[in-house]
Amino acid sequence: MRLGIIGGGVLGLTVGLRRAALGDEVVLFEKGQEPGGLAVSFPVTERGKDGPYLEKFYHHIFKTDKDIVRVIGELGLNDLLEWKTPPTSTLLGGRIYRMDSLFDDVKSPRLKKLTKPLVGSSIDTALAIMNFKPLPFLSRLRFGMVGAYLKFEKNYQRLSKTTAAKWVQKWAGKAAFERVFKPLLSTKFGDKYDQIAMPWLWSRFHERTQYLGYLKGGFHQLYLKLFDAVKEAGGQVWLESDVTAIRKGTGDQEGKVIVTVNGQEEVFDKVVVTAPTRVFTQLAKDELPASYIEKYAGPNSIEHYGAHCVVISVDRKFFDTYWLNVNDKGYPFLAVVEHTNFMPPSDYDGQHLIYMGNYLPMNHPLFGKPDEEVLAEFLPHLKKINPDFDESWVKKSWVWKAGFAQPIVTLDYASKLPPHETPIPNVLLANMAHVYPQDRGQNYSIRLGEKIAKMI
Repeated sequence: MRLGIIGGGVLGLTVGLRRAALGDEVVLFEKGQEPGGLAVSFPVTERGKDGPYLEKFYHHIFKTDKDIVRVIGELGLNDLLEWKTPPTSTLLGGRIYRMDSLFDDVKSPRLKKLTKPLVGSSIDTALAIMNFKPLPFLSRLRFGMVGAYLKFEKNYQRLSKTTAAKWVQKWAGKAAFERVFKPLLSTKFGDKYDQIAMPWLWSRFHERTQYLGYLKGGFHQLYLKLFDAVKEAGGQVWLESDVTAIRKGTGDQEGKVIVTVNGQEEVFDKVVVTAPTRVFTQLAKDELPASYIEKYAGPNSIEHYGAHCVVISVDRKFFDTYWLNVNDKGYPFLAVVEHTNFMPPSDYDGQHLIYMGNYLPMNHPLFGKPDEEVLAEFLPHLKKINPDFDESWVKKSWVWKAGFAQPIVTLDYASKLPPHETPIPNVLLANMAHVYPQDRGQNYSIRLGEKIAKMI
């Protein structure tokens, strides 16, 4: 068949690769200048495209991400995949507390050798929680038991009828909720923090590991390899291709799907749309029933926040952690991620690279501010984290924005998910919202892409 795919992120590329390998005539349309979607990267040195790249929005994978690890191996990138346990910490009351490991901070060489096998284990994490001094001892004990339960509970459906806020207060207690969980939920979801369904929080405990994986040189290598693999299998990938309409074929094109791209019409036997549901309903508004648009793209449909990231290059190390959750109020970002405390500065011509990230409503003022104003607003807050920080350390900066980056997972989320089969014959819809109960992630996009390829 002739198969059209709209969207060149990992989901669309995976569908394209699997179907092209089976002999379909695949044509994939990507609006951007390069494949990757929300995982797209940019050159960070004066060498431009010949130098190292970094993701616009921070990325890493976990040991449980079996699908992406398999594809990385399939594409010959295994030698570049590195696993580490970079420090993950929390800012609370103006102090930084390590939350993921106790043994990784051991200083004594002899003790370090003895405890090395336990680094990144569930025991290590539990002991780190037990060492979290801002919580009373009994609260730490409850917190640790809650973490262990969520790690080993396999059936998220048991938790699907309650919110994360209610469940955590009941089982972890008020202190753990107020000092740890509420700040995490509210910095990510704003005033919707108490509406987030418990399966969302379950997935963050159950699916994640202390060992984090990264492709040395950046994940853009995976997307370039997928791009090449689709073409080698006989498919086409059209970059800078703006799809503006999808409609049913008529007359001698009955049963076909017509896609308007860059002002021209392309005819397909089937089409897979990997764009957000609201984008799909705009593209196909003349073909979809009003009831479908109202249910899946109306005021009561699934809401998404956008991603907003400031990336700075500094001339020295900022602090000792990789990932810092900002649980204190008054900061304009929810996390500080010093990428070069995970991968070495030598990979980036000696630069130290730091993200300051947010998920925000897409009408938030930050999305409309000039980059220099955003930087001026963010940088003073770094001095509150590290008093030695000086703005003269900053040598380069970038501000990145993207819509539809974080679905808002409420209790009725599953009932609001549109089916993959759409009212338009031979048009399938699959996007990031469909990875529920998981939360975003390259791994789950690959898994979904392979599922859609089989459905076709």
